[in-house]
Amino acid sequence: MKRLKMTILFVVLVFAVTVSKAQENPVTLDFNNAKNASETLKKYVKVLQNAGKAQVTTATLVFNNAKTASETLKKYVKALQNGNADGVAALMSKDAMVYGLGGGLDSLNATQHKAYWTNSFANYNHNISNDLYLPIKVENNWNEGEWLLTWGVNTLTNIKTGKVTPVPYHIASLVVDDKITAMHYYLDYISLLTKQGYKLTPPAE
Repeated sequence: MKRLKMTILFVVLVFAVTVSKAQENPVTLDFNNAKNASETLKKYVKVLQNAGKAQVTTATLVFNNAKTASETLKKYVKALQNGNADGVAALMSKDAMVYGLGGGLDSLNATQHKAYWTNSFANYNHNISNDLYLPIKVENNWNEGEWLLTWGVNTLTNIKTGKVTPVPYHIASLVVDDKITAMHYYLDYISLLTKQGYKLTPPAE
């Protein structure tokens, strides 16, 4: 019986000490950063929710700048036909990049792009025909933006020899504030080279 009383007394003392320590570390729902902490966790949960949702890519042919984007590319093509390097350059943004046009180079900046056409106009007359234009706006995708797709045939006439070479082309251009910020040329270079007399040598086995 005496041992039981001692055990009860010990348990009571332990409980009292525990309560005393708990009182030294109070829990409160009202503190300075409570709102910020809640917002941080809400953002975290929202990110987790959105991660599980697939991004919906949309592409539309009807948007506010569709007409102006078309006009920008028509001016670009007209400048090519007129052999106007300054006119071409005026339509490009200062940080524009052009892909698929530079022969051995994989890309051209705005200055190199102007130099490319300056050299071309010195050697060839350009006649554009069968040109078509399609504006398209892309959202929620790697190529997001307002694009202008154009197709046609650029018939080159060598100024020295008079030789004529038709070059079918497809160009995808990103237009921002009536300036071209990126261009992707798609040309059949093998056909173009063979028409100009170049011979293609297959790799040795």
